[in-house]
Amino acid sequence: KMTASVKGLNKIPGSLIAIIVGTVLVKVAGLPVVTIGDKFGAVPSSIPAPRLPAVSLQLIRDMFQPAITIAMLAGIESLLSAVVADGMTGQKHKSNMELVAHGVANIVSPIFGGIPSTGAIARTATNIRNGGRTPVSAIVHSATLLIIMLFFGKLASLIPMATLAAILLMVAYNMSEWQTFIKIFKAPRSDIAVLITTFLLTVIVDLTVAIQVGVVLAAMLFIKRMAEVSKVDILGSIKTDEESAYDPMGIAERTIPDGVVVYEIYGQFFFGAVDKFKSILNDFDKPAKVLIIRMRSVLTIDSSGLIFVEDLLKRCEKENVRLILSGVHTQPTLTLAKAGLLEQIGEKNFAAHIDQALEIANEHIAVKTPENDDANSLHI
Repeated sequence: KMTASVKGLNKIPGSLIAIIVGTVLVKVAGLPVVTIGDKFGAVPSSIPAPRLPAVSLQLIRDMFQPAITIAMLAGIESLLSAVVADGMTGQKHKSNMELVAHGVANIVSPIFGGIPSTGAIARTATNIRNGGRTPVSAIVHSATLLIIMLFFGKLASLIPMATLAAILLMVAYNMSEWQTFIKIFKAPRSDIAVLITTFLLTVIVDLTVAIQVGVVLAAMLFIKRMAEVSKVDILGSIKTDEESAYDPMGIAERTIPDGVVVYEIYGQFFFGAVDKFKSILNDFDKPAKVLIIRMRSVLTIDSSGLIFVEDLLKRCEKENVRLILSGVHTQPTLTLAKAGLLEQIGEKNFAAHIDQALEIANEHIAVKTPENDDANSLHI
């Protein structure tokens, strides 16, 4: 029986025990300690009447930046809480549903005098450890808080502020995840620099500034890494998409015929990598009748990439060289079509794979006359 009692006590959150013991001790001993009632007045024992807050243009200007920061933090914290719950339960959350639900809740809450809320890792973990693994547990949690507010508000006003401070310190410690903080120092130096900068700005300046600077630094770091992995190679022979060092079943190489130049683009076709593409293309000095751009590794293209393709198309038209794009994915195809380049290049110059592109190139070379070959060679 003693063992069963101890196991039962283990299921009671330590913070609840601290609140009860601290409140009883202060009340019985008559200690001169500031309580919730002393600091904030009586805890309301009824649901506030719905009321739309007064909004002015100046208030929107003042609150817009903090509101964006709070929304970002709320979204990150809620999704992180959901990921932690997934790891503990083996289930899979729906990120979009989580964000929409929290957004609607945070829109309605101020009408009743509430403040923005997020999914809390500490409460979620405690809930799961005590057997709450379904949405019903969250409903019970909310209903319990409502009952406390409606029927035990006077008792809640007796809770010492010192007790709440101690509980918040423990919550902050549990949420700090200092083990993860230390592990990050094993990451690349650039990631460590972003971490330290954001951390110091949070402590020294302000959380709002820290989030903005952190996001900008992370975005710049991401752009730099994407540009580094993006490249263009000129190919002297082609292997099928299946053929690689990891695929012994690959078939024979394709030889590029004379008058055909093939470039393969690796990585994303965006502003951070366009200059790299231009410099490599300009370094090549071989006459061409057909220029094939193999884009099987390009998943996205932006406006800078579109400008590059347009300039390349104009140059090919000027030199009477046929431009063929091979292995273009959905996003680049749709983007090229929206910009009108799909029509300018011509659908017949889009090949599903390199074999089809080489076939189109061979047919084009076959009908070229020797007189036009010398006059219309493109030096790239």
